Amino acid sequence: MTLAKLSWSMISVIMEVVGAAVVPSNDNNSRASDTNATDGVDTAKFGCTESIFNHDFIGLAQSMAHSAEEFVRQVWLRGWQLVQFAQLPVWMKDNDFLVRGHRPALNSYWSCVKSIFRIHTETGNIWTHLLGCVLFISIWTFFISLAPESIQWQDKLVFSAFFLGAVVCLGFSCIFHTLSCHSLKVSRFANKLDYAGIAILTIGSFVPYLYYTFYCDFPAMVGYLSLICVLGVTSICVSTLDVFASPRFRSVRAGSFIGLGLSGIIPATHYAVVVGWNAAVEDGSLDWLIIMAVLYISGAVLYALRIPERCFPGYCDIWFQSHQIFHVFVVAAATVHYYGVARISNYRLSRGDCKPSPLINFTQN
Repeated sequence: MTLAKLSWSMISVIMEVVGAAVVPSNDNNSRASDTNATDGVDTAKFGCTESIFNHDFIGLAQSMAHSAEEFVRQVWLRGWQLVQFAQLPVWMKDNDFLVRGHRPALNSYWSCVKSIFRIHTETGNIWTHLLGCVLFISIWTFFISLAPESIQWQDKLVFSAFFLGAVVCLGFSCIFHTLSCHSLKVSRFANKLDYAGIAILTIGSFVPYLYYTFYCDFPAMVGYLSLICVLGVTSICVSTLDVFASPRFRSVRAGSFIGLGLSGIIPATHYAVVVGWNAAVEDGSLDWLIIMAVLYISGAVLYALRIPERCFPGYCDIWFQSHQIFHVFVVAAATVHYYGVARISNYRLSRGDCKPSPLINFTQN
């Protein structure tokens, strides 16, 4: 063991120093030429005593090193060690392209929490959304703290719907990836939270977008917000109710989230048709919303196809796996969405009171 070798090296150095200090020097001017019988007897006695001392000290040091080594070994055995995919219980087997570096079933909340600070297959998944959650909490706090002269409370409330959705989604995702190795029951519950967080983020993202896009068209705003809320609640129910948890309802779960996301095409198309493509891009930040959609879809496709670990099995076990890339794309997409909606709000609020526009005339007709 490394600890024993290190301890023995330290002991050897100490003994060399002690030996140099206690062994008489070979000075030519004195006791080296002294043949007195009494001095010879004393030297013999000292040598015997030194030998006994060295023997006892070395034995004690070896015993202490062995005890320390055994203590470290017992502490290590009381912890948990990474396992391979084949060693995982069935309920933990999700991605067979990740060969090594998995956490075992821990059955302890505290052990799961402590695993955040260890390196394993879920480390990247945990920290990408944990840091993202902290990021949006910080932006949210700064946004709320702005003076009323800068932004009205109504606008703070509208943007808070988005911030709340982002924080809940990223927070629930972090909780799931932290507790996914606890037990089957806890893992399933945390997975439901993860799915619910996706729907909550989607709803929260639509609120400021629809509010400012249809700022001067209250009926259209309420209609689209109602549609999004109904689809969002449906997605939450489908993803969290046990009746839809079986594999035969997997397509239903996926379809509900796809429908929720694609529902945003309807109001965006409505706005672009009425005001024109250029105005939709310049004033409605349609270009930034398209970038957001591309990021979400790209991340989801990589995650569904398990790329790149499918191409390099065993080489993306810890870093650069598809789920981590998906998480990074989610945080990036949410950030892009925030910037795009901020541009829409600046345009709407800079116009002042609502004036007759093609959007209002189109809706009323």
